[in-house]
This record gives sequence, structure tokens and C-alpha cells, in this order.
Amino acid sequence: MAPSLIVPRLADRGQYVASESTFYRVLRAARQLGHRSAQRPGQPRSKPRALCATAPNELFSWDITYLPTLVAGHYFYLYLFLDLFSRKIVGWQVYENESSELAGAVMRDICLRERIAPGQVVLHSDNGSPMKGAAMLATLQALGVMPSLSRPAVSNDNPYSESLFKTLKYRPDYPARAFETLLAARQWVGAFVNWYNLEHRHSAIRFVTPEERHAGQDSALLSKRAQVYEVARAANPQRWSGATRNWQPVREVYLNPDQKHDQKEDCKEFKQAA
Repeated sequence: MAPSLIVPRLADRGQYVASESTFYRVLRAARQLGHRSAQRPGQPRSKPRALCATAPNELFSWDITYLPTLVAGHYFYLYLFLDLFSRKIVGWQVYENESSELAGAVMRDICLRERIAPGQVVLHSDNGSPMKGAAMLATLQALGVMPSLSRPAVSNDNPYSESLFKTLKYRPDYPARAFETLLAARQWVGAFVNWYNLEHRHSAIRFVTPEERHAGQDSALLSKRAQVYEVARAANPQRWSGATRNWQPVREVYLNPDQKHDQKEDCKEFKQAA
């Protein structure tokens, strides 16, 4: 038994041998604190390697979220793939179940439409069974897509997909009631993706749309904004106490960077390894 059980049992007998901490100290000195349970002991998990993107179609993230139905306890499943550099939703589908085969089918379609070459993309995800299923991993290997997995039960390792799901479910037009049919769910998600990619000015990419950044149009748009601000400053210099607003394009996007090192060095090392 563990000392936490031994100490109260001794007390019930009117005995005091030592404190619980002393029991642990003695056991530790005798190397008798090993794992006793039949349950598999916890395994140390290292943080996923730092990833960096400097252009579209280099680093994707994906996940699955539940969409409620009229049947309690039954859900539709939204598969959503995001380009981290441009924040564009590059692929999605709503299915009635979770499976690595369905995820692989969506990924094959993405690689075809985006013309992804072998070795071009890293695909990051959490540790769910559809993400690390044999069918999905075999598909990624056939496509030349490099998988990257989060640590188990650590949502912060996949923050971009989690943030996107929050954006989706907090939209003003997100249905207050459950989706009646699979078609209704797909129609709503299709309208959301169209808004998100083509109309939504994303704060993390200087308020251009994901489609504009994915197509390489953001630099020209941001340069035009900078010129507008310079003209405004020249016209009314007394209103400006410092530099104008930063409209420089975001050149690098990081996933799980190592805070102990310079992010630019992480990006350089990742590019060299890829």
C-alpha cells in the first residue's frame, strides 16, 4: 500500500510509526517508490518541435469539432484544415462520424487543389485517433506531407485550430438550435468559410483577408495603407507624436516556438531541416 493508506490504518490501531512524508523518504531511499499499478505508468512527453512558415502552403493545422444535431448525444463532425501563414481555410468537410479515412480524403483533395509537392507541407494536429490513425498516416506518407502531433491532452500545442473553432462558434449567425440535417450543417459551414476566407479581416495578419494573403496580395494592400497614413501625417504633423501605424506584412508565423531561443533562429533551423 501507499504511505497515504498506511498512515491512517496505523492510526486506527493506535499506532504512530512515522509521518507520511517520512514513509515516502524511507521508501525513496530504498528505491521502493516504483509504479505498482497494473495501469501503464505515465510517459514523459516532449514539446513538439518548433515550426515556422514564411509563405503559404508550408504549414497546415487541422482538427475536428462537434456540431450539434437534433438527437441528444449525436453530432456531426467538422473537419477543418488551416494554412497557418495565410490563415486561409484550405479544406473542410462535415461528416457523420470521425475516421482517419475521411480525414485522408480531405487531405488528398487539398493537395490536389493547392498543388502541394512532396515534402512541401507540414501538417500539425492533436493526438486524436483520426489524426494518428493508420489510414491518415498512410495517406500523408503517400502525399509526401510531414505529420506533426501535439502532446496528449495539451490543447495549447494546436492553438490556431482551437482559435478558429472559437471564431466559428461565436459568429453572430451561428445557429441557436441544432442542425437538422447533414446538408444544413454543410451549407452553414460553407457560408462561414466563404466569409472567413474572402471577407474577414484577420487581426493577426494586419487586417487583410486570408485569401488576399494566400494569393500574395497583402504586401501591395499594406503598402497602400502605409502611404495613406504618411499623407495624413504630412497634412497634420501635429497630430502624430511618433511613427504611424505598423502596416508591414507579417513575414513569419510560428507554431510552438521555443521561448528560450530566438524565434528567427528557430525558423532558420526548421527551414534547413525541411
